[in-house]
Amino acid sequence: MPATIRDVARLAGVSPSTVSRALSMPGVVNPTTRARVMAAADTLGYAPNKAARGLITGRTGNIGLVVPDLANPFFPSVVKGVQARAGESDVSVFVADSDENATTEIGLVRALAKQVDGMILCSPRASDHELIGLAQETNVVLINRLVEGVPAVTFDNREAMRLAVDHLVALGHRRIAWVGGPKTSWSNKQRMIGLVAAANDNRVEVAPVGWFQPSYDGGIAAADQVVAKRATAVVAYNDLVAIGLLSRLHARGISVPDDLSVVGVDDIAMSRMAHPALTTVRLPKQKSGRLAVELMLGLLEDRDPGSISLRATLHGELMVRASTGVAPDPARP
Repeated sequence: MPATIRDVARLAGVSPSTVSRALSMPGVVNPTTRARVMAAADTLGYAPNKAARGLITGRTGNIGLVVPDLANPFFPSVVKGVQARAGESDVSVFVADSDENATTEIGLVRALAKQVDGMILCSPRASDHELIGLAQETNVVLINRLVEGVPAVTFDNREAMRLAVDHLVALGHRRIAWVGGPKTSWSNKQRMIGLVAAANDNRVEVAPVGWFQPSYDGGIAAADQVVAKRATAVVAYNDLVAIGLLSRLHARGISVPDDLSVVGVDDIAMSRMAHPALTTVRLPKQKSGRLAVELMLGLLEDRDPGSISLRATLHGELMVRASTGVAPDPARP
């Protein structure tokens, strides 16, 4: 007969409920106890039956993850972090792409909520009011978005902009263009606030260009307006936009960084492959996914809300590459 959870509990000297927690949510079990349970399960050849466990616990053993655009290299890195941490707790992940559409996003959450124990929303496009409503319908954890009362993992977007501005100021730049992302994006608003604050502190000018799609084509569309601003440097909403800028600037014969320095945000893999290699602020994308799962597991364990943190803030790191240089001499023809 196949080994049962009671057989494992008897051999490990613990209760069946402890065995269940050790196998499904190891982070909440004492490491020594978990090691005993794992050794007993290995000895007996025990493999938990997720369907049977679901009948007992009322859980599916699944979580959902919705991202705005899987074609954006930022989001697959988050997905990898979510899947890696979920896998460690024997939790499956259903991934969906909302195509940057808030209505689609809400529909996906409500459809998946019937099949999962909770939903992780990365850079959600829905309004605060809509997200609060979803959090009342199912367990919700946010990544790269803050909404009152909803657990979240965020990046310090304002600090990221300060890193970029301080770097450019140190190179002598006094007028910096800003290419924004989607107008309704929470992180776009936070980055704009951080950029203006850092510029004011350094007594340099900010020349806003507008709001663009967070994509390579968005950067292409913004480039001519950036040139018209007569700035010596530009900070882009993300790396994809910055790489689009590099392409269009090259086509116009504008040298980077001799004529114009370019900075992105995210540090996606292709930022190192761009020509010139892109200076950017690296954000810990995979770590954000792992932490979001940690928050979700805490919610699913029904721990006392006062015993778990509802917020985790991650910090960026400036990666200096060839796309930034000393500001051009104003007297140069």
